[in-house]
Amino acid sequence: MPQYLMCVWFDDEYDSELDRTSPDVMRTDHQIDVLNEEMAERGIWVFAGGLEPVYSATVVRSDAGEMSMTDGPYAESKEQMGGFWVIEADDLTAAREWASKAAAACERPIELRPIQG
Repeated sequence: MPQYLMCVWFDDEYDSELDRTSPDVMRTDHQIDVLNEEMAERGIWVFAGGLEPVYSATVVRSDAGEMSMTDGPYAESKEQMGGFWVIEADDLTAAREWASKAAAACERPIELRPIQG
């Protein structure tokens, strides 16, 4: 069955140190938990995870066998990936339906991309 990556996009002010007790965060956390349970019950859930903010990133490059590492993101952006799911769906139409559910649960944009097979 084809696999798809669903990325959750946050604005550039995203911080993983959110007040986990705020009503907005508790609401979306619950909505995401419900979605995760539905995905698991339907057998499409492969893996999911939240990411630390972009300032925690390390970019590793290889140039003619020489490795270099720099702090921070590869590119400047007003948005950053804050989490993701890997799902298995029958086809792109089904994956889009799940991405729509994810966008509603997260209250954030979701980027859906097929994983090369």
